[in-house]
Amino acid sequence: MSTPDWVLHVDLDQFIAAVEIARHPELRGKPVVVGGAGDPTRRGVVATASYEAREFGVHSGMPLRTAARRCPDAVFVASDPPAYEEVSERVMAVLREFPVVVEVAGWDEAFLGVSGPVAEDPEALAGAVRRAVADRTGLSCAVGIGDNKHTAKLATGFAKPGGVYRLTRQNWWEVMAHRPTDALWGVGSKTRRRLADLGITTVAELAAADPDRLAAELGPTLGPYFRALAHGLGDRDVTATPYVPKSRSRETTFQRNIDDPEELRAQLGRLVERVADDVAEDGRPAARVAVKVRFAPFITQTRSVTLPAPTSDVTVLARAADDVFGRFTVDRPVRLLGVRAEFVRESGQE
Repeated sequence: MSTPDWVLHVDLDQFIAAVEIARHPELRGKPVVVGGAGDPTRRGVVATASYEAREFGVHSGMPLRTAARRCPDAVFVASDPPAYEEVSERVMAVLREFPVVVEVAGWDEAFLGVSGPVAEDPEALAGAVRRAVADRTGLSCAVGIGDNKHTAKLATGFAKPGGVYRLTRQNWWEVMAHRPTDALWGVGSKTRRRLADLGITTVAELAAADPDRLAAELGPTLGPYFRALAHGLGDRDVTATPYVPKSRSRETTFQRNIDDPEELRAQLGRLVERVADDVAEDGRPAARVAVKVRFAPFITQTRSVTLPAPTSDVTVLARAADDVFGRFTVDRPVRLLGVRAEFVRESGQE
């Protein structure tokens, strides 16, 4: 673990789409949509979209059919997770060649803890990182410079695509004070609405809010936490541990809605078998099992259960998934079914 002078956040631009464009150069400059089987006439959702497709309002999580309506000229490509994992590992290997602490945060992002002589010019380091990633992988990345993870992460948003931006206590109020509360990393749409109900709509208003009132309305932990975010505070520790998935999941979108519970249970069993294989391959036992059901037209519900003891046994996982599925009221056709196995959390892991 390192408590650095600077924290850099490296975020690969349109990562999944960029990987596909690198594999298929003829797609460059075209609106590319990656997701599902790559067929917008079949059900599936967008994993990512190129900037050209985003200009038409296409975004992650959108049904492929909706994406096709918004961008009729889009090129649809099937999702290929193993390819993205392989490219991600190459990028992280490039970052580890620098004299920094690298904390992998996902396929397409990492925090860099920067101390010592290299910290004297973080912009120069950020530029060197961008060039190295581009030269070695062909991918573009944005780099945010901050005095903690929160400011570095937000800075990357201002740096995209393919730039460098510094956000620290020196320019925090100038840049962030007037922005809506959900511009903060960690404040989502639900929290934004709750804050708006309290008359708090901007970062500056949240920073100036009465901490006792926030604690009373949002909880003794979350209230002060959100106020601290509004002041630009955040975690400064960068840990050089490999990125470890917290769960393994599989899901399937049916090409026709299914309303037969027995057929759904059969589909559930097949998903559990695939998840169990993933759990066994990972070599860690699962502690919880969750089932996701998306009812027609697009209503999603999730239920989960903690297992009596951590396990990789497919029989136990299947029994738990079946029990969880039994908690749903299947009174409408189902368009998607998913199963997630959550691993045992290590000590200190949140």
